[in-house]
Amino acid sequence: MSAVLDRNIEALIRKKADDIRKQSQESRIAAAISAFAGSMTFVYLHIVIFGTWILVNLGWLPFIPPFDPTFVALAMIASVEAIFISTFVMINQNRMAALEDKRSELSLQISLLAEHETTRLISMVEAISRHLDAPAAVTDHELEDLKKNMPPEQILAEIEKKQDRD
Repeated sequence: MSAVLDRNIEALIRKKADDIRKQSQESRIAAAISAFAGSMTFVYLHIVIFGTWILVNLGWLPFIPPFDPTFVALAMIASVEAIFISTFVMINQNRMAALEDKRSELSLQISLLAEHETTRLISMVEAISRHLDAPAAVTDHELEDLKKNMPPEQILAEIEKKQDRD
């Protein structure tokens, strides 16, 4: 593996660990609850608890007397649990969306930097090609287009203009 790739991977791992360390206690709790609620352990636990509750209250386990024969308490507990779980999941999704926004911004910055560097490289290769009197693989018009630095604002404005037409 190249040293640059290794360095980049290490930087990403450190950044992720730093982001986790900076999370609030509430965010960590919400993430842990969301992770547990999205696991098969959670499903199995509910099968056992709700299954037992139903069997007891249907009177199918004679050694335990029914305590919720109308299942009103079970419905209420399940409803309250669903409210809390959905809230924890939304908190976790909001956190993940914020992280994705950061990654998108980083990706955009890297793309803009790469575009700028590529534009410079094209100019350098063109100068070398002219110096060596080597034929160009593209037309002069195409080359001039490739050498243009495109400001992101101009690209975004063009995208919005084309989207408005559709």
